[in-house]
Amino acid sequence: MKIHLVAGGPSNLIPDFHLYDGSNIIWIGIDRGVFYLLKAGVKPAAAFGDFDSVSEAEMAEIEEVVTDLKKFKPEKDETDMELALNWALEQEAESITIFGATGGRLDHLMANIQLLVKPLKQENNLHIEIIDAKNILYVKKPGTYNIEHMQDFKYISFLPVTPAVSGMTLENFKYPLNDCHIPMGSTLCISNELIRGHGTFSFCEGILLVVRSKD
Repeated sequence: MKIHLVAGGPSNLIPDFHLYDGSNIIWIGIDRGVFYLLKAGVKPAAAFGDFDSVSEAEMAEIEEVVTDLKKFKPEKDETDMELALNWALEQEAESITIFGATGGRLDHLMANIQLLVKPLKQENNLHIEIIDAKNILYVKKPGTYNIEHMQDFKYISFLPVTPAVSGMTLENFKYPLNDCHIPMGSTLCISNELIRGHGTFSFCEGILLVVRSKD
């Protein structure tokens, strides 16, 4: 089972949901993201949020279509995204993909990126990523990872989430590295590219944010 979470970020950054649809996928709407799904003809299995970003007419449509509606008060300790992600992490999914989590308010963007770290505490190495029309983001803990060339997202950047990432090595990249120390705030690993169909990145300490982008 794969879980797709759709939040209410700016509509111009929402990709075509049908490109990511398929069997064994559960779609979950978050606040205005529920309405994005309905407009795309996708019925969410559940919806989370305080729904302060939808109109009364839109809310009426949501209540009519979505049977599993998890509604919260605006005054709460977690964002709608965190509440939905906490639920998704309890479902034993093989992966979680988040849409509508970028653009707009920078505080929400930063919080959503930090939420990517949550699954690293689980022992099953669950893969979770944020996707918008121009970017794919995910985080990794120390190890060695393969990375494949993608024509649409050819630029690859690496950014420390922790104060530093140590032992950074890049193979089959335009700008290779060998056992390099990358402190937070460094732009050394911005806008790299693969020179072959696949490459590897590895590091021995820290948490790394991987960003695949296109212009």
